[in-house]
Amino acid sequence: MNYENSAEFVKKMDADDPLAKYRGQFHIPQHNGQDCIYFCGNSLGLQPVTAAPAIQQELEDWKNLGVEGHFKGKNPWKDYHEFLTEQLAHVVGAKPVEVVAMNNLTVNLHLLMASFYRPTKERHKIIIEQSAFPSDQYAVKSQIAFHGFDPATSLIELKTGEDIEPLIDESVALILIGGVNYYTGELFDLEKITRLGHAKGCIVGFDLAHAAGNALLKLHDWSVDFAAWCSYKYLNGGPGAVAGAFVHERFANDHTLPRFAGWWGHDKKSRFKMGPDFKPIAGAEGWQLSNPSIFGLAPLRASLNMFYEAKMENLRAKSEALTGYLAFLLAGKAELMTPADPARRGCQLSIRAKSKKVFDALTEGGVVCDWREPDCVRVAPVPFYNTFSDVYRFAKIFTEVPL
Repeated sequence: MNYENSAEFVKKMDADDPLAKYRGQFHIPQHNGQDCIYFCGNSLGLQPVTAAPAIQQELEDWKNLGVEGHFKGKNPWKDYHEFLTEQLAHVVGAKPVEVVAMNNLTVNLHLLMASFYRPTKERHKIIIEQSAFPSDQYAVKSQIAFHGFDPATSLIELKTGEDIEPLIDESVALILIGGVNYYTGELFDLEKITRLGHAKGCIVGFDLAHAAGNALLKLHDWSVDFAAWCSYKYLNGGPGAVAGAFVHERFANDHTLPRFAGWWGHDKKSRFKMGPDFKPIAGAEGWQLSNPSIFGLAPLRASLNMFYEAKMENLRAKSEALTGYLAFLLAGKAELMTPADPARRGCQLSIRAKSKKVFDALTEGGVVCDWREPDCVRVAPVPFYNTFSDVYRFAKIFTEVPL
């Protein structure tokens, strides 16, 4: 695309945007009486206008039906998580049997590692990003220690820019990489990592917190073993939203896998017979423990309906155009930590700032973004609700900060 640094170009791009209608389907925070430039969807997505009515519907059923809302509500609670299945599958490139909305991200990672991290004396190592989000580091180190191994010798850290292939050998039990690195915004080649890991007999899983609803994923086709993600970032599910999990179809009926069991993962036909022996549901649903929060699922369902309508391919195309335009406007004026190749990044650009004054000036100018020590400004123009005008205004504020 041939970009231009002009208000006329921006106006045309926004006018021609086939996804422009979706901006009006979100509540945009205000700054001095006008829409702020909200570039923080990588931390918390904005609220869909349909979220409050979705929650209100369940409040009404609770008020009017009490416990009967499980069976007689407009959206019966007993089956509510299933109303999100097809949409979740679309977002991550999976079959419906492979996905489920449940728990929170790190809980799901632990539950999945309980099944898929089975270390032995010969094969016990886990590969993870050196700069992974801290909770992933905590979770992996605690799993290693739980199994009686030492993280100092069983944890292999992939350094930024390092080729993962030389790290993979027969001592590696599990590869667990973030789909998009939270700090740099780098999108990893998940298909390649999966292929390399499987060639060496490793289990391959991904933390897709910054990739679900952001990158174009094909978890089933890539034969990823398992994955987990939160839903409050690009999926706009609200603070602390119900998370998601993926387990590949080939494990759907594998009852040899150990797992922590709970009654909501029990076979639906006999669940309410309250028998003593656990019989897991085939597929990802079999990893459920307890019935989910309906009030947590309702806003996520409202958002996922838009993903299903808009299609991930279209969202991804606009995302690449937005970040491409921002990179164009900042060229020669700022250093990007994020890869220049659009195929190797998601919505986020990480910009090296000369001082925190840059971030403070952005905030004063009506930009909501993110500061990470020691010198990183993270900005995420999200295709659902951000515009080329947002990008243009941001670049103008950023490049005019006096230092």
